[in-house]
Amino acid sequence: MAVSEQPARSVEPSSRPRKALTIGAVCKILQNEFDDVSISKIRYLEDQKLLSPRRTSGGYRLYSQADVERLRTILRLQRDEFLPLRVIRQELAAGGESVLADPERRKPTAAVRRAVLVDTARAVLSREEVLEDTGAREELLDELESYGIVEPEKRDGRFVYDETDREIVRAANELSRVGVGARNLRIFRSSADREASLLEALLGPSLRSRNPERRKEALQSLESLAATVSHLKHLLLVRDLRRLAGE
Repeated sequence: MAVSEQPARSVEPSSRPRKALTIGAVCKILQNEFDDVSISKIRYLEDQKLLSPRRTSGGYRLYSQADVERLRTILRLQRDEFLPLRVIRQELAAGGESVLADPERRKPTAAVRRAVLVDTARAVLSREEVLEDTGAREELLDELESYGIVEPEKRDGRFVYDETDREIVRAANELSRVGVGARNLRIFRSSADREASLLEALLGPSLRSRNPERRKEALQSLESLAATVSHLKHLLLVRDLRRLAGE
């Protein structure tokens, strides 16, 4: 007797929509991977038009899995590639987070990093904008300037800041919440000065060259070496922290 075959039903467990997450839940998930992530930082990235979670009728943010993955990509590019938000925004617009998150599909890191130094156009921020964006106290900014941690530029009779200054203030503000004052941050400034002096000794003549090609090559080398130095410093810190934790 012939047995009629029943068509197999396809099982698609992933087709069921996954539950949206609140900003607090997203923060808790990502804190396992990114120690410095906070609700205020996620909100700031949203203000910078890098994230667009949907909102309920009551105004609460709800993050989809795609939103979480996009946020993870942004945080990883900040931490591992040292890219400013302006460059991350450009890269996301050009290639999408799926390209940036996949090492096989990404363009070489050096090309992305090179744009940071070669592109000299920088955002100009007022003192009020820096304080508003970072949530820092005016007294903290005064202290950071007095110790040379932040060095605003004087233009047209007023002091202005760039994106790097703003991110320095943001990091200092986070540290101030656990009792780390501006005075304590001088060790980071001293370390950065020594690293910059080392790179200047290696590449200074080429960077000052009037030959455009030689200067271009020097800028590329400077960005690459700076990333290597930062990575080495990070690895040394990780090693010491593991010892501290008794691992």
